[in-house]
Amino acid sequence: MTKFRPCIDLHDGRVKQIVGSSLSDSGAGLKTNFETDRSPAWFAELYKKDGIRGGHVIMLGKGNEQAAKAALAAYPGGLQVGGGITADNAKEYLDAGASHVIVTSWIFPEGHLDRERLERLSKTVGKKHLVLDLSCKRVRIDGANGAAPRWKIAVNRWQTLIDIEITAENLADLSRYCDEFLIHAADVEGKQQGMDDELIVFLSKHSPIPCTYAGGARTLADLEHCKEISNGKIDLTIGSALDLFGGTGVKYDDCVKFNKA
Repeated sequence: MTKFRPCIDLHDGRVKQIVGSSLSDSGAGLKTNFETDRSPAWFAELYKKDGIRGGHVIMLGKGNEQAAKAALAAYPGGLQVGGGITADNAKEYLDAGASHVIVTSWIFPEGHLDRERLERLSKTVGKKHLVLDLSCKRVRIDGANGAAPRWKIAVNRWQTLIDIEITAENLADLSRYCDEFLIHAADVEGKQQGMDDELIVFLSKHSPIPCTYAGGARTLADLEHCKEISNGKIDLTIGSALDLFGGTGVKYDDCVKFNKA
């Protein structure tokens, strides 16, 4: 059944909410919706108190490692962590308290799937502790007017679009190595302008393992809508719209009640 999944997005060691499409290596043009002096551990302790499991601690760039580990230590086994994860450092985050590590760019070097890396990572941490982040952007195919929507995977903090699509075949293939998928709709992430309904429906039909969608949720009704159009198969992350992060569209307490109901 569809559940609300919380998040702790980290940038420069602080909890922030950022417009995903504004991320860049240089930092120029970064659009921040929210920033707080509250520690990552404070948010982790809140999620622990309310029994909200499976939240994502995302390290947006370097300098967030200690902040992430502080959050994991505050809620052992209750949070997943991603951002800069490789087969060499994944185990240290599990040892720090993560239930899963989340990986994307490292398995797609130079825009191609490195199956040897994926297999090594899956064996290192165990399939049940691995989440693959297949965050994506819509693509327009010339001459395909009226065709079904298509999405390509975006890596390197969603800056680089690679030539691998979100398809039923690719989801089935990659699911053999991991426990869950995390998929941000990078085009709408952080904008509070509505979700990519077609992506949610596609994932509900074709993902053979649990999947969490993120991007564009702005009201509590979006939780109900996600549940309805996915037949309860897709979980939903809400970030910038949440009152915890300065938003006005969704109350965190209502999300807790949704999960408990």
